[in-house]
This record gives sequence, structure tokens and C-alpha cells, in this order.
Amino acid sequence: MFVVPKDATSWVECPAGCDFPIQNLPFGLAAPKGRPEAVVVAIGEMALDTGVLVEAGLLSEEEFPILDCFIELDVESLRSLRRQVFGLLSTEDPRLRDNAALRKRALFPIADANLQVPIAPGSFVDFYSGIHHASNVGRMFRPDSPPLLPNYRWMPIAYNGRANTVVESGSEVVRPKGQKKAPDTEAPVFGPCEELDFELEMGVYVSHGQDPGKRITAASAEDHVLGLVIVNDWSARDVQRWEYQPLGPFLAKSFATTVSPWIVTLDALAPFRVEGMNQDPAPLPHLRVQGAPHFDIQLEVWLQSAKAKVPTRISRTNMDQLYWSVAQQIAHMTSNGTPLEFGDLFATGTISGSEPGTFGSLLELSWRGSRPIPLNGTGETRTFLEDGDTVTMKAFAERDGLRVGFGECSGRVVPSR
Repeated sequence: MFVVPKDATSWVECPAGCDFPIQNLPFGLAAPKGRPEAVVVAIGEMALDTGVLVEAGLLSEEEFPILDCFIELDVESLRSLRRQVFGLLSTEDPRLRDNAALRKRALFPIADANLQVPIAPGSFVDFYSGIHHASNVGRMFRPDSPPLLPNYRWMPIAYNGRANTVVESGSEVVRPKGQKKAPDTEAPVFGPCEELDFELEMGVYVSHGQDPGKRITAASAEDHVLGLVIVNDWSARDVQRWEYQPLGPFLAKSFATTVSPWIVTLDALAPFRVEGMNQDPAPLPHLRVQGAPHFDIQLEVWLQSAKAKVPTRISRTNMDQLYWSVAQQIAHMTSNGTPLEFGDLFATGTISGSEPGTFGSLLELSWRGSRPIPLNGTGETRTFLEDGDTVTMKAFAERDGLRVGFGECSGRVVPSR
């Protein structure tokens, strides 16, 4: 583990409240105009081009041969790269600080970075580990039964999603079409989704996998984590309601999943570890974890209509509201011997708190459309998303004056095609 000291400072300016102080140093993939695609590190409001550092001899080409993508950067390589970048950006280190020409080549504004999906995943798995979300959905759709199904507290529930519809933050999201059936009709109809929703989740990139037939234990699972991102798992609720019986989500989820551009390492999040909620009954032995496997990461959802000049914050919750931890999700995912590979992505499931205003989807916030949500300045309300709406998710951990953030995960809804 490499945790940057809390009192460390950088010669790169980091404004107060910035997501990217030297204690963070997250990694992204940039494709800025006029520059080659490269792995970059966020510091303050700037992106640091690691490829330029290799060319200048400040990073070893032998140790980091390919820095126009994340190939060969497993968790240990990324940790080594982060440690060396920290040294170059520290206030005391003159090598980059005092070389004006090199600084100009290596550093450029994040606003100009044209950030991409950090790693195009080979597979995508979506968990259902937010217990308050699962309970709310159960109350809405199974009012005469217990909110949680019997297996929920025994294992992390998940489904395999569609990896090639993972898109970068800032992408347009085309309103999907699908089959829908109203309760009072005999036959379904095909057309644009009328109940488009977001889902507030965190995502986990896999550093290195496991061969088929072998399991990853809960104790060693975090050794396979490259880092975390924000995930918006867009959902077509009316399509989902008709198609999910009996096999679960399919077209209602596969049209788009937006991820934030910066991979934040577990080392950067170490100061924000928490035990999380009590699990009752105790998990089976292969899912048991020790210590503090959860993270105190604040999560926000902002919604801005096409008419609005400013967005409205409509939800605020915390990643510590997950019932199943990241380590438990990995252990369960591989418990049958399924292999994992570098760059695989899985999402935690919708993260909701226990109170109104802390829910991670419009389905819950509007309680299935019965409680319209007011937006700032326009007199508009929302039960589900309308064309032109922009959803922006933010995540940051903050404690004792230290802030480690993820930036934003944003997408704008455009009409069906």
C-alpha cells in the first residue's frame, strides 16, 4: 500500500475543495486534441501526461512500456506509477517543477483532456448490493410480501450486463425503445421508454484476474482491484417491468451505462475505510471479511432540465450504505470458478440511504411517480427523466480537511431514434 501523507503538498496549485489533491492522484485516459492518447494523472485542475514523462526519462520505459492505455498496469504497477508521480509532483522535487518547457508539454488543463472510458471493459456485471434500494423496490412491487427476497442477506445478487454499451462521462444517452405493457391492456406495445431513470452506483475495475476453475477469496479480493469509478446504470423502468419476469433485466439496462473518467485507487481511499452495516445472518465462511471493508464516500445526484440555468441536487447518500462490500462481491462472483480478467468492470448496485432524499434512483425519489420532484428555478417537476435532462453524479470522501474526489459522471438524455 502507498498512502500519501496528509501533510504532503504539490507545486501544482490545488484549489480549496478540489477533488484531486496530491493525496489522490487518480488515473484516466485522455485523448486531447493535437496530442496522442495517453494515461494521465489528475492533480488540481490539471492532467499530467505520463507518456511525456517516459519520453523525458522521468519514468522508466522498461517499467512502464505502454502508457497510451492501461495495458500491463496491474495494481502493483499502478501503485508504483502513482508513487513515482507523487515524487515528481511533490513540492520538494525540482525535476519537473523547475523545467518550464517540460512542464508545458506534460501538464494541460483537465478541461482540455477529452477524457475517455478509462478501460473499455471486456465484461460488465451489475450487483444489487444496496439494501435500502432493494427494500424500496420490494415495497413498491411486492407490497404484500417481505421487501427482501430470502436469498438477499445470504449472497450478493447480480446479473451480467452488456460491456460494449459502457460510455464515457458527458455522452448523450438516447432514449431507448422497447416493449411495454400497461396493467389494463391485453397486449404490449413497442415504443420509446416513458419511465427513463438513472441508478447511482460505484464501479470497480479489476486489476488482474483468476484462471477458470479457481476462486478469489474475500480476504484476497482487494488485491484484484485496480480502483473505483462512479457508475450511472441507466434504466428503462416500464420496459424492465414487463421483461424482467422471470429472468431479470435485459433490454431495460443494456442500452447505456455511463462511467466517470478517473480511476481512484484503494490506497487513496485508505483513510476513509469504515466497517459498514452489520450483516445478519453472518455470511457463509467464503464471504466473511475482516476489518473495515467499506468506504465513507459521499454521493450526490444533480439534475438539470433543458430549461434550467442551474442544476438541482436531488439526492445525497453514502457508499457505506452498501450491504455487501466490494471484496464480498468479487468473492461471490468467482465462487463458482468463473474467471476474471484485467479491465473487467462491475458495479455495486444502486446505493440508497434509508430516508427520502437519500435514494439513488428516480423510481424511489418519486416513489414510482407518485411524488414529483421540484427543480430549481423553472417550476418544473420530475417523476422520470425527460429529453434534454442532464444527470450528473458526484462522489468524494472528506475527513479532517482531506478530500479525495472522483470528479463527475454525467450524461444528457436525447430523444429516441
